[in-house]
Amino acid sequence: MKKILALSLALVMALSLVACGKTSGSTDAAAFPGNKQINLIVPYAAGGASDTTARIYASELEKALGTTVTVTNITGASGATGLEKVKNATPDGYTIAYMPVESTMLRALGLTNLSTDDFKFIGRAMTIPAAVTVKADSPWNTLEDLLNYAKDHPGEVRIGNSGTGSIWHVAAASIEDKCGVKFTHVPFDGAAPAVTALVGGNIEAVTVSPSEVKSQVDDGNLKVLVVLGEGHSSVVPDVKTAKELGIDITIQGWGGFAVPKDTPQAVIDTLVKASETAINSDAVKELLTSKGFEHAYLNGADMDAKAASELAYYSDLIPSLLS
Repeated sequence: MKKILALSLALVMALSLVACGKTSGSTDAAAFPGNKQINLIVPYAAGGASDTTARIYASELEKALGTTVTVTNITGASGATGLEKVKNATPDGYTIAYMPVESTMLRALGLTNLSTDDFKFIGRAMTIPAAVTVKADSPWNTLEDLLNYAKDHPGEVRIGNSGTGSIWHVAAASIEDKCGVKFTHVPFDGAAPAVTALVGGNIEAVTVSPSEVKSQVDDGNLKVLVVLGEGHSSVVPDVKTAKELGIDITIQGWGGFAVPKDTPQAVIDTLVKASETAINSDAVKELLTSKGFEHAYLNGADMDAKAASELAYYSDLIPSLLS
């Protein structure tokens, strides 16, 4: 009888410990973030578009969560160094990454083994569509005109981009892939010199963002044939999207926020809700508009799905660009 009572008591104590452990864990997640500081890591240098977007988001996230959110810039390897820092951080919600579209491309580029599969998104803030732009006096007035010429003259159309393997390089390559044409890709050290080369007549087109060609369009030197975004660009609102022209291509830069994939779901849920408030704030919307970006909120789950789709696409496409 004593043995039975002892065993029963031991069993009760063991079950109590398990229950206490579960309660403690759920309580910690439920109490997140408390008054503990959150660190938002931007994988690029201070002062750029990504950094500016991240800082206004951090300011609004502070208000939504009621705790301090600091921003740390960790550069290197085209963003991989900073993202590795977040990937390897304790998955407790106190370390967040600014996630650029390049996070779906870095592994295919051979810069790192990480990918968006190593993270859980808590929201997307903005998009920056690619735009096919030519000289104002070009004989091509529509994308169809350009494609018809390219089909008849393989490789003659020189299209500038912001660097081999960049999102703007991928934009032109996607048109090739979808439309059965062949361009000559001309990489530059950034979008600005590519646009300068186009204005000077050294290349025939560029695939960069609308904001990067806007001043030359306004001055009458260039014209945009199509944008490759999810919708019309606020920078060149009268220009149609590729999908409106019957071509199923969406290539765009974007910026979002994510945490390590093993972060507790209760913490993710809190961050998703706070991010929705922050990203949809007037302050964030006004900043994005001033920079020529598209405010394009997506919640965490929707952004997880979109990133997974783009990761698969770029993993197939990019190796062919670099071979």
